Amino acid sequence: MSLRKGSKAPLFSVPSTSGQDFSLADRKGKITILYFYPKDFTYGCTKEACSFRDEFESFRELDIDVFGINKDKISTHNKFREELNLPFHLLSDENAKVAKKYDAVLPVIGMIKRITYLIDEELRIIGKFESLTGFDKHVRKILALNKN
Repeated sequence: MSLRKGSKAPLFSVPSTSGQDFSLADRKGKITILYFYPKDFTYGCTKEACSFRDEFESFRELDIDVFGINKDKISTHNKFREELNLPFHLLSDENAKVAKKYDAVLPVIGMIKRITYLIDEELRIIGKFESLTGFDKHVRKILALNKN
C-alpha cells in the first residue's frame, strides 16, 4: 500500500531523544513533519538535518513540529543531535517497522530512504517529499507549501 496525500498516517510508537517514547497518536491536533533519513553522521543526512535546524524557527512560526527518524540507536541520535545542535528530537526505528509502514525502505538493501511526510492535525498526510540527493529540497518544499 502506497501512502499518498490524504492517506491516514500509520500510527506508531518508538523511542525518542526526548527520553520518552514518541507516539504519533499523541500528535493529534498538531502539525508534524516526519522525515526519514538513512544514517546519522553521513554527509547527506548531516546536510539535511542542518537544513531542518536552520529553518526551525520558520517551522515554529507555522506551528509545525519536526522529527527525524531512522534505524540508528538513541545513543547515536543523541550524539548526532548534540554535535549539530539540533533543536528537534530524533526517533529510533531500529527494526525499520515504522519505515516499512511509511514506504521508507529501499527494497533488497533495506536502507532507509530520504522521504519526508507532512502530517496534519487529523493525522492525515498532506505532503510527501522524496529525494535521494536533494538534501534541503524537502525543507524548501514544505515551507513553500505552507506559505500559501
